[in-house]
Amino acid sequence: MEKLDFYINGTWVRPSGVETLDVINPASEEKVTKISLGDATHVNEAVTAA
Repeated sequence: MEKLDFYINGTWVRPSGVETLDVINPASEEKVTKISLGDATHVNEAVTAA
């Protein structure tokens, strides 16, 4: 499974950390993928761009 970057203001942004979160299908409890966790900087960039 591939870790995805964030799409902020029309640009792909690499996460600054390496922490990830598993995404689980609630019906089967199967791991579907994993996502990168952002930090306050990513949130602020996304909110400003919105």
